[in-house]
Amino acid sequence: MSTNQTQISDEYVSGNRSGVGGGISDVYGEDSATMDQLVTPWVTSVASGYTLMRDPRYNKGLAFTDKERDAHYITGLLPPVVLSQDVQERKVMHNLRQYTVPLQRYMALMDLQERNERLFYKLLIDNVEELLPVVYTPTVGEACQKYGSIYRRPQGLYISLKEKGKILEVLKNWPQRGIQVIVVTDGERILGLGDLGCQGMGIPVGKLSLYTALGGIRPSACLPITIDVGTNNEKLLNDEFYIGLKQKRANGEEYAEFLHEFMCAVKQNYGEKVLVQFEDFANHHAFELLSKYCSSHLVFNDDIQGTASVVLAGLIAAQKVLGKSLADHTFLFLGAGEAGTGIAELIALKISRETGKPIDETRKKIWLVDSKGLIVSSRKESLQHFKQPWAHDHKPVKELLGAVNAIKPTVLIGTSGVGKTFTKEVVEAMATLNEKPLILALSNPTSQAECTAEEAYTWTKGRAIFASGSPFDPVEYDGKKFMPGQANNCYIFPGLGLGLIMSGAIRVRDDMLLAASDALASQVTEENFANGLIYPPFANIRKISANIAASVGAKTYELGLASNLPRPKDLVKMAESCMYSPVYRNFR
Repeated sequence: MSTNQTQISDEYVSGNRSGVGGGISDVYGEDSATMDQLVTPWVTSVASGYTLMRDPRYNKGLAFTDKERDAHYITGLLPPVVLSQDVQERKVMHNLRQYTVPLQRYMALMDLQERNERLFYKLLIDNVEELLPVVYTPTVGEACQKYGSIYRRPQGLYISLKEKGKILEVLKNWPQRGIQVIVVTDGERILGLGDLGCQGMGIPVGKLSLYTALGGIRPSACLPITIDVGTNNEKLLNDEFYIGLKQKRANGEEYAEFLHEFMCAVKQNYGEKVLVQFEDFANHHAFELLSKYCSSHLVFNDDIQGTASVVLAGLIAAQKVLGKSLADHTFLFLGAGEAGTGIAELIALKISRETGKPIDETRKKIWLVDSKGLIVSSRKESLQHFKQPWAHDHKPVKELLGAVNAIKPTVLIGTSGVGKTFTKEVVEAMATLNEKPLILALSNPTSQAECTAEEAYTWTKGRAIFASGSPFDPVEYDGKKFMPGQANNCYIFPGLGLGLIMSGAIRVRDDMLLAASDALASQVTEENFANGLIYPPFANIRKISANIAASVGAKTYELGLASNLPRPKDLVKMAESCMYSPVYRNFR
């Protein structure tokens, strides 16, 4: 351990110290050892022989040394060669690149995670730009659709209506005790794919893989959970391979009571400071759950808050290219669900903070279009509660193109979940109104994007500043190469989670999201701007996450919501020292 790490760790609260392996909380002393000290591979007893090789936490495959093979009774169970982790990594990447079907790559990576945890995370950290689209959007969407067919072994906890009244007992069945982050879904709105029921488990599993790879949270501190209250997807209900409850979704009081039992059990079992991230709940449940539990639990909705924070970061960064402030813009959204209204609210809050104007006034610069057209005051009585703040005075407009021509936005943001809705006419209208139109096609997966990068650059004659939710390849137009940005939540939630955990936060507040946005925007360099990017490359994601964690941690301490005292002197170094390292350890 370096002198700096030792000093920083010594300032940290006992029981939450970090070490060479990183992560927070180190029950068996593994990470309080230095790299040259030996660790004991504990399971129920010391793992050895075939048991050791079958435990993904400790399995090193052909990297076990001759001494370790003798000491742990695995001599002869492996071929005689000893390979380093780096050689293993090159071999796995070579094999992955042979697959032409993305789902095959996904399945191969999940197999590796279940077989050799440290090699999986080293692979993901070192090749994040190549593998992120495999473990997360867009490939994870297809994986969820086919989850029943490709299911091999449990990767998380399934809590169904059959367990009502005993959820606490179910939580105690999970083998790890020191859980710090839970990602939970009920599978009702998976990406832009709709109700996938129990098969939505691919989302929490993927998100928590990224919490570890990008944010450095220990794998043993992460718990993916799927709440199974049924599904309204007839195709799944009639599928013999469907792995969930074959019944219609519970709703109303039955649903609310079940979720309340879950939230109470989580707090009772894991304590006040466990972070619960709500993921891919339907709009009506997402807003209700966040509103209900934000004052009593450490909760965060990535679809509402994470998306808002990452999009706001891109908008802040883009102002350096446009030479404007956020208050100078007029924003038009296609989509008024969780993502759209969440982004709109955070933009309004940011403008309010910058200008000192009331948020009711700053909201007037932001317009939303839903399935019935422009949201205007004459529709207010029929609107859902989360849309009502965006009902401004204007005559009704049915189509997006009409809204663009009427409102004359400088920024067009798509969160509709419906592909090809930014038509040529819409994009050309944006280019006519603006020298550099800012166009964000955020819906996932790629097939649901409002427009492609090529369409955005071609239809604006190369003048658009473009970003999307899912990745697009570089585009050449008129002899110039454009690098589309990706407004991926992966920029925000890993660093946000790390910042909340290392500060011992007890609640999440909007000011923490604003801090995360500012920290991300500050990581965009002049070179990135020159290539048309408003987000930094994913290659630097751990450094980015450390800076976001430090900013979120600082805001948590400032708001008096931190419980890990005293505050570390250098929060960036604290964040870096907390990060899990996937490098193999040597065994006694």
